[in-house]
Amino acid sequence: MSITFLVVSLILLILFSSFSSAAETAMMALNRYRLRHLVKKKHKAAVRIADLLKQPDKLLATILIGNTLANMLASAITTILALHFFGELAVLPITLLLALCVLIFGEITPKTLAVLYPERIAFLTSWPLLLLMKISYPLVWFTSMFVNGFLLIFRIKVGEKRTDDLTGEEVRTLVYESASQLAMSSKSMMLGVLDLGGVTVYDIKVPKNDVKGINIDESWENILAQLATAEHTRLPIYSGSIDNVKGMLHLKKALNLAAKNKLDKKSLLKIAEEVYFILESTSLNTQLLNFRQQKKRIGLVVDEYGDIEGLVTLEDILEEIVGEFTTDVSETHKKITRDKDGSFIVDGSITIRELNRRMQWQFSTTGPVTLSGMIIEYLETIPDACLCLTLEEYHIEVMQVEENMVKKARVWAVDVKN
Repeated sequence: MSITFLVVSLILLILFSSFSSAAETAMMALNRYRLRHLVKKKHKAAVRIADLLKQPDKLLATILIGNTLANMLASAITTILALHFFGELAVLPITLLLALCVLIFGEITPKTLAVLYPERIAFLTSWPLLLLMKISYPLVWFTSMFVNGFLLIFRIKVGEKRTDDLTGEEVRTLVYESASQLAMSSKSMMLGVLDLGGVTVYDIKVPKNDVKGINIDESWENILAQLATAEHTRLPIYSGSIDNVKGMLHLKKALNLAAKNKLDKKSLLKIAEEVYFILESTSLNTQLLNFRQQKKRIGLVVDEYGDIEGLVTLEDILEEIVGEFTTDVSETHKKITRDKDGSFIVDGSITIRELNRRMQWQFSTTGPVTLSGMIIEYLETIPDACLCLTLEEYHIEVMQVEENMVKKARVWAVDVKN
């Protein structure tokens, strides 16, 4: 064999080693979910790669066999060239020089590039790999059979399908890492959907004391005034207290009766719909489906004993996903007002989740539902007015206490006011 032939063969073998290293790393580093997306779009290279990855043992065997043979042949040619030009004493240093070249140009450099650009390199190498698998099929089949038999000793079955399903927390991490490709609003909604399973109806309900309804025992003039000034389209009708609820009134039906001069207490009770009750421990994702299946938009929340604890609407659940979208901000101004010194005067009945959402605060939502409940639980007693405390990096001053609950409190972050 001529020296030129040997030198050219050596260069080609190192290039093949580089190709094998790049192909192996690119195939293993390829984003499987993006690959599935491209396969659905009938991307030819993606379909080809997906077929290759269905047999990972044979794919790796093809790459490693080719890479090993290339390195062995390169070492043999290097030895021949060293003997020809420099004699026996040069064999060892020339072999070490070859090892360094293979390490740099055949391993580290191509694998680094493959990690940086896995998709591009995988697409480029997919055709040669497919051809190489067909050419080396007998040798690959033999080595794969031997390897699979060896792994069976350790009860490892290569043919078993592996699931690449993502858990909820993994999807959450994926959304966070995709922040640069997603608008903040889209990211927030995705995270809101993921959070629905961990939040219950109890966490977002309107407390029982804040439920607005129509007491059928009141005078007809008062009832008409309530109907005329109602801020909601659906109101519970009750006798004496909300615990004795009679039905759920849709104001549209009441207006239709009023237009016909047929509106009275008896007709109100007649047009009231049956009350839809919701167990307080129901998760929001389940309740969202229940609202859709039952064709309901509002329900009264009950505990395990059947006692009414509050009210929840479809809008309350949707706000957990998309944030506040109601155009009626009057209630917000009533519950949270900013003082001149930068602090906020907050209604004690506001829920912790609503307070966090409106003010971008970070109070824990694992305990009591309302601000009043959180203060009382922390103090383990009903506080007096003017009492101050620091809770979760926020200063709180109790301003007003009535009926065994905190009616108003001043709140500000620790780093805002000392």
